[in-house]
Amino acid sequence: MSSDDIAIRVEDVSKRFITYDNPKDRLKQVLIPRIQRAMHRPATRYGHEFWALRNVGFEVARGETVGIVGRNGSGKSTLLQIICGTLMPTAGTVETHGRIAALLELGSGFNPEFTGRENVYLNASVLGLGREEIERRFDSIAAFAGIGDFIEQPVKNYSSGMAVRLAFAVQAQVDPEIMIVDEALAVGDARFQAKCFERLRQLKDNGTSILLVTHSSEQVVTHCSRAVLLDSGQLEMLGEPRKVVNRYMDLLFGRDRKTDRPEGTDDAAASGAGTAISAIGVGLSRDIDVYAGQTHYNPNEYRWGDGAATILDFRIYSDGQAVLQSVASGTEITIDLTVKFNSLVVNPILGFTLKNKEGVTVSSTNSYFLENATIQRAGKNGSVIAARLKFNNFLACGDYFISLGVASRQGEDVVPHDRRYDSIHLVVAPTDAIVGLVDLGLTMEIDTGE
Repeated sequence: MSSDDIAIRVEDVSKRFITYDNPKDRLKQVLIPRIQRAMHRPATRYGHEFWALRNVGFEVARGETVGIVGRNGSGKSTLLQIICGTLMPTAGTVETHGRIAALLELGSGFNPEFTGRENVYLNASVLGLGREEIERRFDSIAAFAGIGDFIEQPVKNYSSGMAVRLAFAVQAQVDPEIMIVDEALAVGDARFQAKCFERLRQLKDNGTSILLVTHSSEQVVTHCSRAVLLDSGQLEMLGEPRKVVNRYMDLLFGRDRKTDRPEGTDDAAASGAGTAISAIGVGLSRDIDVYAGQTHYNPNEYRWGDGAATILDFRIYSDGQAVLQSVASGTEITIDLTVKFNSLVVNPILGFTLKNKEGVTVSSTNSYFLENATIQRAGKNGSVIAARLKFNNFLACGDYFISLGVASRQGEDVVPHDRRYDSIHLVVAPTDAIVGLVDLGLTMEIDTGE
């Protein structure tokens, strides 16, 4: 690739920060080592080195959209600040060719005391536009932001959503050669996000190079031609978005994640690695609560109940094979689980809920409503039951959370015994076949009239 085709070139970039245990150490670091060196004595170090980036390198072609993903603290924002020139690298070089528009954080570059109109003129002038050019574009900027009469109000009166609307409108309407967006679109509503991504598509078609930092795997796969994965400040992977996203999911929830497990369980037993589906409950704990030791367990679950029952263990299968990482859309998902009753529970009810990461319920039901699923006998003290839940996975790419619960009815009241909300994290792998939330199995018939 010739240099004329390159918009951004990052070569062996490293960034070191010095951290201090307390403010006094910062002052000592400034003064004492100088005195010690003047006295020909070894200099004392009062700070600690922290490398936010180490030897990161990649290129972005003109008109290319590249997604940057990574866990919190992986160095994404530091890298963007170096590319924008607001931070200097400790080592390595960055080359950029063309006007850069950057949306690094909410309202960055805005003066809260200025009105929206005044901030438009201020930001656009910083980006290199003259006053006459800003005046010609102002109506388009205001219309894109869609904040109405608030354009004449001080920015300090704006909500976070209004601030990012105006910030993105300014950056996107000045036709930059390079556009950098760091998670700022996450605060916008669905309609505004759709408008933003349509504008990014237009910019890309016009030759703008785009760097998009996001935690949304769906956005990376849908909008990016390549992806960069950072982990602990290093370049973990660079390549096709779907493969990079799958590796990102590995780091978050897959093979590389070590989970504390109860004594007596090993990795293979806890994850079900390499196993195929068998009879209901085979291989699952029937005595000890090992639920939190499973690979797909979400440690941020919300659990409550009176303790009359305990959901002990679970396994997830996709088309009959144990799931190690993500599941593919279009497969049959099976969840096996065991429940132990710690006291007498009459006519227990087993519940299931599936939500997306925004907390929207995709599906919810329980054994009381499902035909042939009613638990006829009472749960006696010390008894254990096994259950198998099956559903066809027509979900689009993304993160989903499964809640399980055991309850019973006492008259008109439902008594929770063990409810584990958002306790299982299910990752659906990227697919080009579905955009949205679920595959409705839509068919089309077209009559051309011929």
